[in-house]
Amino acid sequence: MTVAVSYPGVYIEEVSSGVRSIAGVSTSIALFAGWSARGATDEAVRVNNFTEFERAFGGLDPRSLLAYSVRQFFDNGGSDTYVLRIAAADAVAAQAAIGANITVDARSTGAWANRYKVRTTRRAAPDAGRFRLDILDGDANDAIVETYENLSLAANDARFPSNIVNARSGIIRITATSAAAAPADQTVFLGNTAAQGAPAPVVAAATRAGVDGTVLSPADNDFRTALLARFGVGSITDRLDLFNLVCVPGLVHAATLASLQAECRRRRAFLIVDADPDATVASMASAGTAGLTGSDGLFSAVFFPWARAVDPAQGGVVRDFPPCGFVAGVMARTDGSRGVWKAPAGSDASLTGAVGLSLRLSDPQNGQLNPLGINCLRTLPVYGNVVWGARTLHGQNDRGSEWKYIPVRRTALFIEESLYRGTQWVVFEPNDEPLWAQIRLNIGAFMNNLFRQGAFQGRTPREAYFVKCDRETTTQNDIDNGIVNIHVGFAPLKPAEFVVLRIQQIAGDIAV
Repeated sequence: MTVAVSYPGVYIEEVSSGVRSIAGVSTSIALFAGWSARGATDEAVRVNNFTEFERAFGGLDPRSLLAYSVRQFFDNGGSDTYVLRIAAADAVAAQAAIGANITVDARSTGAWANRYKVRTTRRAAPDAGRFRLDILDGDANDAIVETYENLSLAANDARFPSNIVNARSGIIRITATSAAAAPADQTVFLGNTAAQGAPAPVVAAATRAGVDGTVLSPADNDFRTALLARFGVGSITDRLDLFNLVCVPGLVHAATLASLQAECRRRRAFLIVDADPDATVASMASAGTAGLTGSDGLFSAVFFPWARAVDPAQGGVVRDFPPCGFVAGVMARTDGSRGVWKAPAGSDASLTGAVGLSLRLSDPQNGQLNPLGINCLRTLPVYGNVVWGARTLHGQNDRGSEWKYIPVRRTALFIEESLYRGTQWVVFEPNDEPLWAQIRLNIGAFMNNLFRQGAFQGRTPREAYFVKCDRETTTQNDIDNGIVNIHVGFAPLKPAEFVVLRIQQIAGDIAV
């Protein structure tokens, strides 16, 4: 805007450069789904390490693969994931009534809360209407794990229990109504009708124990139905801002995986598929990817065989585990150290925590599966257990897909998501050359930064990428319809999948 002048002198006007920097999005936020005996079922909970997972969902549980795969993700380099708990309909939350006016429920279903006690202690006069609430761990000599002071059941009191406790507690939720008196001094097991260690008369109250319910595995119809109900428009996962890697440990049902592939296409994410635990080289070669190579297959990859690792929850016995947790961690580690354009495979893609593989493959066996788009885990001399394949489920040689390789597909997803978020400011701007020039400038700066990091082929930016937004891409008819068209192209890096060495002897001089 031109500055208004009124007197002779110097005027200063700040002019916008038109630069709106585009930030690259994260590429390795995982989403794990599976059965767990504890945790919220109405949201996907974000955790940044396994300790946070244990607080929200409990520790390792031999009945489910979920906790193990999440741990393997973190052990192999992952640092950010959402966890989606699947629970059966017959799971029950522990509950205790600690007065006519207060009911305490566990924050989630399962038997995990039966160990806790709720203790209430009235304050002395003249504050007898106020009380303290303690949560005790019955398995840790009644250690106090949460305390809430100065609570009151008086109407409109700022320290009303449900206002204070529900916002802070990781163990309980309280339902309370106003009352003149505070609850009696008492100690009540959460989820058990018995009251123990009560320092004063105990309020008789009906309670119920928490129940884990039916343990659901990915082979169960109820599990798959509940899983798919959490994906889709308006679902739990649709409320998440961003996730990149989807893992459902142990899921091998083709129809369900195909639905997840479609969801990954919609959300610009990538699905890591586990091979069947009983699969052999012959079965994988004949029908190992049946039903998974459709139009959405380029948003997923399958890995074979399962990995073997120590199970601390079962006395250190060695068990087979699905590869998805290991592979997702390797992808996150590779993204952080080399970039999403580097294939998450090779001698550096070691499987931390794996002591072996359920099936040790030879080079000819690997050569039989690789052209079919099946990524193998291998045990190699010196390097140990590694990921030894980087093809999507469109990676079959006969298909000839441009999305044959995982790093190419994931690089494109990264660019798409980054540009989608970084060009929101364009909406409702005047659709003419000044806008187009700004678009070219901002997207070009983003792509040039990737080029300097080594994300593309080519020796110069001209060879590596292009950004086109002008009168050729956006016609007058487009302008009349409120459309601006932006064309962005890049020359992707493709992995050196086959290394050919030509060795020749140098013939010595021959006397003549």
